[in-house]
Amino acid sequence: MKLVCEGLDLSEAVLKVSKGTSNKTTNPILEGIKLVAEEDYLLLRATDEVLSIEKKIKADVKIEGETVVPGRFFSEYTRKLTNEQIELTLTDKNVLNIKYTDSLGTIQCLNPMEFPNQKEIDNENYFEIKKIDLKNLINKSIFAVAQDDIRPILKGCLIEVKGSQVKAVALDGFRIAVVDRPVMAKTSDFRVTVPARSLSEISKLLDDSEDVVRVYVSKNYIMLDLEDTKISSRLLDGEFINYEQIFPTNFTTVVTINKSQLEDALDRAALLSRIDRNNLVRFEITDKVMLLTSKSEIGDIRENITIALHGNDLNISFNARYFTEAMRATTDEFIKINFTTPIAPCVITGTENNDYSYLILPVRSL
Repeated sequence: MKLVCEGLDLSEAVLKVSKGTSNKTTNPILEGIKLVAEEDYLLLRATDEVLSIEKKIKADVKIEGETVVPGRFFSEYTRKLTNEQIELTLTDKNVLNIKYTDSLGTIQCLNPMEFPNQKEIDNENYFEIKKIDLKNLINKSIFAVAQDDIRPILKGCLIEVKGSQVKAVALDGFRIAVVDRPVMAKTSDFRVTVPARSLSEISKLLDDSEDVVRVYVSKNYIMLDLEDTKISSRLLDGEFINYEQIFPTNFTTVVTINKSQLEDALDRAALLSRIDRNNLVRFEITDKVMLLTSKSEIGDIRENITIALHGNDLNISFNARYFTEAMRATTDEFIKINFTTPIAPCVITGTENNDYSYLILPVRSL
């Protein structure tokens, strides 16, 4: 293998695909990045056998070939060569020579035959969506996925295409995030559960444009093709929880409130609650005011926020972090918080577009 490419192109490509390498493995090959030189391009690929990312860059290929470089070292090394033109040459002993200006670096590479093969994904089943909509769908939902391994299916988001909408659902046993976005085209309705980590990396590769992308779905994998970059992920096995039955349908207290004011007040009120490590904030809703209170051994904080109230007065307590993370996920100026009783979950929605719902369970205060 021998080729010449631009250092900036190589560094950016390595940075992207390195997100697919495994940091927790006993198999060193999964910590590597595969390099394949063909025709007029260099293909870079990394995988942990769940997530796979590959990217092509332009290259003047003198001799075709392939190898696997240590991912972390290669990423840090190429990051310092962005202003250079780089020549990569693979020796008969699987050593990669990296030549730039008058300097030379060498890397002992791994056997490319041991690197996992790319899974072929059936291109027949897909849906199309705007990049900005897919990015929002992911970012506004994955914060609610479970962090533990008790129920592995909950470490992913349900992606459900039905009718003209695609829905993302995440829950961890204390809250649920449901987000809808329109699809531009589809082949059929379907439901799959995608690991949250994979969705997070997909989101990072998306810009905020209204360009349409196609997402392919097969029995065990999902794949997004972004011209010179492909990202694919294994799906999670099992049935997702029937979340729709958990949402209340009738509310006795509905509060309309400025989202930024509530977020700022929660941040301040949660300062004391975090000291006691309970993160508990009490909501006292009366007439035109919502009073947020938190207490600890060193003091207490009281925050008054003006609201529009429809329905009954209510006192209820929540884990402040769950509310704060929901606030950060939405960009609406005003939100609605819908309540039933002090021991029933509340549901947060927008005041304009009904394209998301966040359910949060209350905490029984002492």
